[in-house]
Amino acid sequence: MAAAIVRVSTRLHCPLPRSPPFFYCFPKVRISCSAALETIDEFDFRADQTNHTHGSVRIDEKKAPDWKRLSSKELGISSSLIPKPTKVVLNGLRKKGYEVYLVGGCVRDLVLKRVPKDFDVLTSAELKEVLRTFPRCRIVGKRFPICLVHVGKSIVEVSSFSTSERKYIKGMSCGGPTGCDEKDYSRWRNCLQRDFTINGLIFDPFRKVVYDYMGGLEDVRKAKVRTISPANVSFKEDCARVLRAIRIAARLRFRLAQETAKAVKSSSSSILKLDKTRVMLEMNYMLAYGSAEASLRLLWKFGLLEILLPIQAAYLVAHGFRRRDKRSNMLLSLFSNLDKLVAPDRPCHSSLWVAILALHKALVDQPRDPLVVATFSLAVFNGGDMVEAVKIAKGMSRPHDQSFDELLEPQDLEASELKEEVLNLEASVKVALSNMTDEYVVSKAMAAYPRAPYSNLVFIPLGLYWRVCRIFECVKKGREKDFAAKQGGKIDYEMLALGSLQEVRYIFARATFDTVYPFYLSQDLDTT
Repeated sequence: MAAAIVRVSTRLHCPLPRSPPFFYCFPKVRISCSAALETIDEFDFRADQTNHTHGSVRIDEKKAPDWKRLSSKELGISSSLIPKPTKVVLNGLRKKGYEVYLVGGCVRDLVLKRVPKDFDVLTSAELKEVLRTFPRCRIVGKRFPICLVHVGKSIVEVSSFSTSERKYIKGMSCGGPTGCDEKDYSRWRNCLQRDFTINGLIFDPFRKVVYDYMGGLEDVRKAKVRTISPANVSFKEDCARVLRAIRIAARLRFRLAQETAKAVKSSSSSILKLDKTRVMLEMNYMLAYGSAEASLRLLWKFGLLEILLPIQAAYLVAHGFRRRDKRSNMLLSLFSNLDKLVAPDRPCHSSLWVAILALHKALVDQPRDPLVVATFSLAVFNGGDMVEAVKIAKGMSRPHDQSFDELLEPQDLEASELKEEVLNLEASVKVALSNMTDEYVVSKAMAAYPRAPYSNLVFIPLGLYWRVCRIFECVKKGREKDFAAKQGGKIDYEMLALGSLQEVRYIFARATFDTVYPFYLSQDLDTT
């Protein structure tokens, strides 16, 4: 069964494609003290690892799927996939005799053979014991406290059974699964607190066992996102789950279960209750980790885009957008090209996707010659060297994408005219960025949606606004003395995530250039 789950539902995370340079153009187990001192890399649990079914979990008196204990080996999960910082935390707590597990989305991604965005640890230790175990550690959160353990440059989140067991779960029966021991009951209780069944998996890397109390593996097989508690109850408990449902479905290319989909639609306005910082965090997860295009499509489908990004939603309405449209929508094409360059374990800084939104809005307000957009992106890339940008752009012979209304028919512009048009575009981008952070302008955009709840939601903070301005300011000011344009096509993802101007400008320019002058058009031209 385990093998079938992996075979049917897995979507492999493939390496980033190479693009041409844009400028060219289980029974109860007792562990002995000696075993507890072993590390993940060495520990080999050889007890019975065959699949077991031990009864059912009852939720609102409805029979849930039988809970299971499965061999991680059969699921294709290897300890070698766990990063070193996470192993340090797991081994550190294990050596002190505590139970430790990997939980949530990382287990789901390991089953799907995808690279997890992060790894979350669950332990039987109290959070205070975690503090005593690791020198660089602190407790954060009041409602749901966790420990943040610093290992080198990485941070590992650790939660405790004792903390989660204090929470009250509405709509859940308290009997627990039948035929289980005390540890099974604790694990089951912890799973009840989680958002979706596919996030309710628990992996013991020492025993090499995955516990599934909520039917998560079956939903992985079906490529379905389903809440653990009734969807309307789940979203009332935490309205951020509405956005997480969209994010997970977009990233995994899963669909929402029928009940979950209906609740997302009916609960869309509840996201206005969220703190702006939280909204920004969720939007960044959607747009910076390699699934931006799919996220925008789902936000549109479920009536969330007009609340979060009403300016962009108005653009989709004006262009008669259909969810199945491909290559005919410039906004989605820009983010599609960004998605090709980033990934869940290689995200970009939030300033990058905000910059793309601002550029696109400027082009919607005033369409431009494709050569102007190309020269603008080249000038951003090289730190404001307009002479070089114009020279490269004027020497190009690649065809542009003619399907976008934001691009005019090419004109034979002189170098001075091209420079003037680029400076004009830079000014328009700054106006667009300012409008995106203006509550009055955003509320006016909402007027296009009389049925939507009134909103002047602006979640882009002032500090981020100024960071985006810095990306473009070189176009007007001229070549920056201390700025060195990126050499070669290798991306420094650590610096990109931190917002390095060199990396952010490179990815911005490449995504823009590849949208206006897609490589496949050059290939088509070569074959004719």
